[in-house]
Amino acid sequence: MLSGFKQFILRGNVVDMAVGVVIGASFGSVVTALVQDLLTPLIGAIAKVPDFSGLLFTLNGSKFMYGSFVNALISFLMVAAAIYFFVVTPINALVARTKKQPVPADPTSKNCPECLSEIPAAAKRCAHCAQPVA
Repeated sequence: MLSGFKQFILRGNVVDMAVGVVIGASFGSVVTALVQDLLTPLIGAIAKVPDFSGLLFTLNGSKFMYGSFVNALISFLMVAAAIYFFVVTPINALVARTKKQPVPADPTSKNCPECLSEIPAAAKRCAHCAQPVA
């Protein structure tokens, strides 16, 4: 029973997935720090309101604190934009640059210069008009 568990844990894809999760969590903290420490203060400087969590309205004595939602929404959009512009776009450009273009296949047919019909590439005469083809 334990040998099966050991085999499962040491299988390559499980270890690769574990490494990916750890690196993803690490990268998530880097992106969160980028958003919280650089991008949010920049938006706060532009909007002249560094924190929206104080925004609320009252309805029948109940407080609706929509400012925290606005903060979370702005943070989500900035994280998504940071990941797109700093990770997805460069990776896509790198993949596109390294992708080899397929070699075009040799043509298997050609057009007759006399009647413009399509004939096999190795043909010496056109099958439609019987003219010699170079």
